[in-house]
Amino acid sequence: MRKKVLSMSLVAVMAFGLLAGCGAKQEAAPAEPAAEEEATEEEATEEEAAEEATEEVAADAKDASEYTIVMCAKHEGISWFDDMRIGIEEFAADTGVNAYQIAPEGGDPAKQLQMVEDLIAQGVDAICVVPNDAQSMAPALQKARDAGIVVIGHEAPDILDSVDYDLAAFTNASHGERFGENLAANMNNEGKFASLVGMLTMVPHMEWWQGCVDYVAENAPDMELINAEPYEDKNDNQIAYDKAVEVIKANPDIMGFTDSAASGAGIAQALQERERNDIALVSTAVPSQAGEYIRSGFMDAGLAWRPADAGYVTCMIALKVLQGEAIESGMDFGKDGYTNVRVEGNAIFGEAPLVFTADNIDEPQFAF
Repeated sequence: MRKKVLSMSLVAVMAFGLLAGCGAKQEAAPAEPAAEEEATEEEATEEEAAEEATEEVAADAKDASEYTIVMCAKHEGISWFDDMRIGIEEFAADTGVNAYQIAPEGGDPAKQLQMVEDLIAQGVDAICVVPNDAQSMAPALQKARDAGIVVIGHEAPDILDSVDYDLAAFTNASHGERFGENLAANMNNEGKFASLVGMLTMVPHMEWWQGCVDYVAENAPDMELINAEPYEDKNDNQIAYDKAVEVIKANPDIMGFTDSAASGAGIAQALQERERNDIALVSTAVPSQAGEYIRSGFMDAGLAWRPADAGYVTCMIALKVLQGEAIESGMDFGKDGYTNVRVEGNAIFGEAPLVFTADNIDEPQFAF
């Protein structure tokens, strides 16, 4: 009997122990929500820190009117950069920024480099630049960045390491193809042609030329390029005119020209004087300068993007960087062709090509 009582007592003790154990586990269960609360508190702290950092950047940012942003363009006194200056002035009026444009006489790379050095010495807030010789300009642009100056390039895809961002109106490959398509169509896919660029050091000009040559080789094998390396016209209509006269004299059977520089009006003048509207001409051009040649048939297609818009957007990028704003794909800079930009690394691409011909030269978008 005593053994039975002891056995029953032991069972009771063990049962109580099991129940107590279960109770302990049930009481410990709320530990998980506590851990979640700690994680939530940590996330909230991180968010608050990020907000504080953003507020600090905003507090440090100057009013727009206190910034000086300078566009250093390629060449003073030519139609293309006269139009770009309009965009810089519009940007200044819209934002209150002290923004203006300078450029070297004659498009001299050494003079342009000195202008950038002077801007660094002045301590401007941002330098925007359309370089004549990007490689020789790169060290000075890096010097500017080292001094805390924001640097935004336009037409400078080969020195991305030396700028904060570079803006392109489109990809150079697509624009080179446009040159080739328009030239081939106006030469009926046959005959000799010659090509000019502003300078051999201007990478976009060279890439457009190469894209044109590649397109012709693949799609119009009966066309023949007479100069293995493009002629330079220094962005000067007179030099382009002189080179066209020389080429026509040496090659009376020439049937086409391209010019990556906005100097096609010089070539068109040479064609007009010789009554050679049988020679196709496709050139970068400003409608206000090339329009008369388009209408009279001595230039077949003018390829462009609006210089004023490119200048405006380049300066706006600089302002956004100064104000601590991230530059991202999909951004809208308020100008046609730049309402949904694509950003790859620090290269920014719009989609802003313009092609004007006798059929559309009088449309409103070509009133520049």
